[in-house]
Amino acid sequence: MLIQSSGIGKGARMYSQGLIGASHEETETPEFLKAFQRRIDAEEKIEPNDPMPEAYRKTLIRQIGQHAHSEIVGMLPEGNWLTRAPSLKRKAILLSKVQDEGGHGLYLYAAAETLGVSREEMTEQLLAGRAKFSSIFNYPTLSWADIGAIGWLVDGAAIMNQIPLCRCSYGPYARAMIRICKEESFHQRQGYEIMLTLCRGTAAQKAMAQDALDRLWWPSLMMFGPHDSDSAHGEQSMKWKIKRFTNDELRQKFVDATVPQAEFLGLTVPDPELRWNEATGHYEFGAPDWDEFWRVVKGGGPMTRDRVAARRKAWEEGAWVREAALAHAAKRKARDAAAKTAAE
Repeated sequence: MLIQSSGIGKGARMYSQGLIGASHEETETPEFLKAFQRRIDAEEKIEPNDPMPEAYRKTLIRQIGQHAHSEIVGMLPEGNWLTRAPSLKRKAILLSKVQDEGGHGLYLYAAAETLGVSREEMTEQLLAGRAKFSSIFNYPTLSWADIGAIGWLVDGAAIMNQIPLCRCSYGPYARAMIRICKEESFHQRQGYEIMLTLCRGTAAQKAMAQDALDRLWWPSLMMFGPHDSDSAHGEQSMKWKIKRFTNDELRQKFVDATVPQAEFLGLTVPDPELRWNEATGHYEFGAPDWDEFWRVVKGGGPMTRDRVAARRKAWEEGAWVREAALAHAAKRKARDAAAKTAAE
């Protein structure tokens, strides 16, 4: 699905570098940086042809690239159940959802390309381990209930994180997120509906739903990233209004919204420290296993090797498609040029 080549990548880099030529470090005077921050503070959207600090550009490339990788890699744990969905209806719905995730990845890769990086470069960084994807997709999907839990918890966490991105200071990213968030809201509902069906089914089905919650609750909380005090990019991203909320603020919002949903399902959140605080109007909850989080982020997740291997296989086996697309585009361009010359 990633129709890209080194030729297209170079073109994208040349185009974007031309647009953001004022972002070279030697031109980043204190006056320039102050003027840029004034635009951010005034809620102006930064566009690809606007001058921007190099650090702003690199931060966006890192974040949008990781987001794009997560959408594409996120197709894999759900794709694992496409042939095993319990009914034709469930299979069709899941297939549609996986297709949506592929589209989200393409929107995001396209947004990142406006910053002067190609999809080929971003994919190579992922395969080499220099770029990351969301920690949640390093875990396996062991039962059909996991598909419900992914929709309910993972897509629910994604929505909590991504709705504020619709107001991101970088225009192409913000605009891409509008459609993505609309589709993710359907994904979250689809997952919750699966969990509701299981919880209203047999005892074994409800136990399956509880097991999925037990295994995916803490990885879902980790999706928001490390504690604010350990976030390397959080403070600056907030200042540039790439992000609107800190990791911990988003995690709290997610817990507050999700715990009542679990109670409605009749499921128990696997956190002995979870309790409602009447004074603050928020749930108190335990800390995720941060040692596990960092181990997963650094490539030690249960499914990390499998996910990267699957992406490498798809990238290598899809090379002929990218080459064919380029050849077709070149042929059509030559044909159009010849027709234009003949008409003149």
